[in-house]
Amino acid sequence: MDFQSSNLGFERDCQEIHATWNQLNHLGLALARRTPAERQQIKETYRAMYGEDLVEHLHRILMANQKNEMCNILHLWILEPSERDAIVARNAFEFGITDYKALVEIYTQRKSNQLFYTKQAYLAKYKRNLEQDIMNEPFHPYQRILVALATSHRSHHDDVSRHIAKCDAKRLYEAGKGSMGAIDESVILEIFSKRSIPQLRLAFSSYKHIYGHDYTKTLKKEGNGEFEDSLRIVVKCIYSPAKYYSKILHTSMKSPATDKRVLTRAILGSTEVGMDEVKSVFEKKYGNKIKDAICNSVPEGDYRDFLATLINS
Repeated sequence: MDFQSSNLGFERDCQEIHATWNQLNHLGLALARRTPAERQQIKETYRAMYGEDLVEHLHRILMANQKNEMCNILHLWILEPSERDAIVARNAFEFGITDYKALVEIYTQRKSNQLFYTKQAYLAKYKRNLEQDIMNEPFHPYQRILVALATSHRSHHDDVSRHIAKCDAKRLYEAGKGSMGAIDESVILEIFSKRSIPQLRLAFSSYKHIYGHDYTKTLKKEGNGEFEDSLRIVVKCIYSPAKYYSKILHTSMKSPATDKRVLTRAILGSTEVGMDEVKSVFEKKYGNKIKDAICNSVPEGDYRDFLATLINS
């Protein structure tokens, strides 16, 4: 498709969006299969044609319909990634119990430069420092791991070393040989504070190659405590994001009342790490397709239709 015909396509989308503002399903159909660059182009085209910001318009609708999950997911979907992460991060603090998994996803799935823009967006929107908000939370293993990851991101070291990965794998093994199977927390936090996410991922791969099983298996030993449980989730998110998101999706839908906030976040996260792989892992582990699971747990409507479209994109 050449540039001119592409622009005409965006203009047609904008005309339809403008003509059907009260029907969020039309906006969903226009945006669901679009790449981030195409969504940005639609926003720019809409502003040029109608003098209005799509994001601001959606935000006004969202503020008037706080419980409208279709509006919420559309608003998040159309945002720049850093702005979306800033909102997800803030929401993690605002539901009584801190949603550390939402913060873990941001700190493990973003490159250092992406995380920098997220922190800038968080500061601009909420007039707060994201890392300070994490440090101000009550003492918790997730908090300590996140602080270590934040330290690592600030050093911006992107090169990976197989030699360092093998050494770290051996240190991880030795750190798990304490009394009663307890992990030496100080060693783990030191490694996490000094290694990039790609380097950590390589260390976990080396661990499996050397010892014949995933590092997460070591963290499942009887007698392990809250730190090991938190660490296992973080490691899974770093090393096997498709498995991580398939589990989050399953958990969000298996209760009598589907947790749509978590489901929305998990679907958007799955599109970033690779929806096809997440679907494959989900079906293999739970014997059911994600789309079928959603149809069985989410009431019929625009929100369910939008999720199904994202899954099949």
